[in-house]
Amino acid sequence: MTDIDARAILLDSFDRVHEQYPTLVQGRTRADLLWRPDAEANSVGWLLWHGARVQDDHLTGLATALGRPRAQAWDAFADRFALPYEHEDTGYGHSADQVGAFEAVGDDLGELLLGYHEAVHALTVEVLTALRPQELPTVVDRSFDPPTTAATRLVSVVGDLLAHLGQADYVAGLRNRAA
Repeated sequence: MTDIDARAILLDSFDRVHEQYPTLVQGRTRADLLWRPDAEANSVGWLLWHGARVQDDHLTGLATALGRPRAQAWDAFADRFALPYEHEDTGYGHSADQVGAFEAVGDDLGELLLGYHEAVHALTVEVLTALRPQELPTVVDRSFDPPTTAATRLVSVVGDLLAHLGQADYVAGLRNRAA
């Protein structure tokens, strides 16, 4: 596999995630998106928000570590979501109560989730398009042992996104059966 193949694979992976978001939002009411199977579970809306927040945070962090800083897409969406979390919060490690507090106000929740993910995906494509093959082994986070490289971070984000999309799809199916 050539280095260019690796970037093409990464772009294709993020494109596939991007294609799945609308299928989990369209045709669902606000109640559907906020429904939780029980008080300890995540909602479809929270899972989609969390996945996009992590992608946004990690891709902008990667770009910054590679000397090409970008503002997070979240900066343009945080006020519209009006969530009771700190601005930098990505949802990582949220308690059941914090997940339950996910009650975005203002815009239509489904459209807001789709708009935010669209902006995150555009940022992701921009970062990946600028990525040079020789940068994939660059350490972008030293807080782990071993330190995290650009390649590892990107594969990790794709893996997390796919896991959360699968969880969201499962919760959506439970909601359909409960309705």
